[in-house]
Amino acid sequence: MGGSYAKALKRLGYSVSALDCSEDAVRYALDAGMIDRGFTVPDAESVSDADTVIFALYPGTFREWIARYQHLLKPGAMLTDVTGVKSCVVYDIQQMLRPDVEFIASHPMAGREVSGVQNSDDRIFRDANFIVVPTDRNSREAVDWCRSLGQILGFARIAVLSPEEHDRMIGFVSQLTHCIAIALMTCSENRHLADYTGDSFRDLTRIARINDAMWSELFLCNKGPLLEQMDRFLAEMKELRSLLEQDDREGLRSKMRLSTERRAAFDRPGRNG
Repeated sequence: MGGSYAKALKRLGYSVSALDCSEDAVRYALDAGMIDRGFTVPDAESVSDADTVIFALYPGTFREWIARYQHLLKPGAMLTDVTGVKSCVVYDIQQMLRPDVEFIASHPMAGREVSGVQNSDDRIFRDANFIVVPTDRNSREAVDWCRSLGQILGFARIAVLSPEEHDRMIGFVSQLTHCIAIALMTCSENRHLADYTGDSFRDLTRIARINDAMWSELFLCNKGPLLEQMDRFLAEMKELRSLLEQDDREGLRSKMRLSTERRAAFDRPGRNG
């Protein structure tokens, strides 16, 4: 995701520097023309000139970075992130952060099932959603700035949610869907499924090819909201199973009609299907 941001901002004429612990990742981004400068060590040269810093780190690593290196940040710098959970990290960051810089959280609702700078693609932002996640510590200027960032990157729709609202929502639309994809791939030991399946199974399980280090951390950071959504889903599956067991055709059709009605909202003009 950090590479996709860099690619988009460089294409739009911004001066972009990248900081990554991988020398190979930095070299790839430089050779591809995605960045102007690249570094592998946080120091005055790599950090202190930046007016804007976008953190593409796991929640725990993000907290550690701020605790260790925030003294390098330029006074007046604006910080944001791409982290997939908010309540467990945003308040901690804002609590420890220097008063002369401001962190406002955001979440690009776009991505791919592959990782690494070599897979970055700024086209994923087109027609996608961008969420600004302020707290009462954020200024009006920061909220407006973060909205503008989403617009600059090319997101189609920008929403504003509190960290708690964000985490409840993300527990359903993102984390639960990953849980379902994982369960689908692990509930059968048939090694030849790829020889038999059609598009429906492939579509449902695209995200099952998962970064286990990142997603296990995100699940645990958002444990409460995710468990709530899993319980709701299990209850719905239990109801569907009961309708099937009882040969209740009308009950099944009613569920299907409701599903079709709600899915239609995603097929309106200007939205992805």
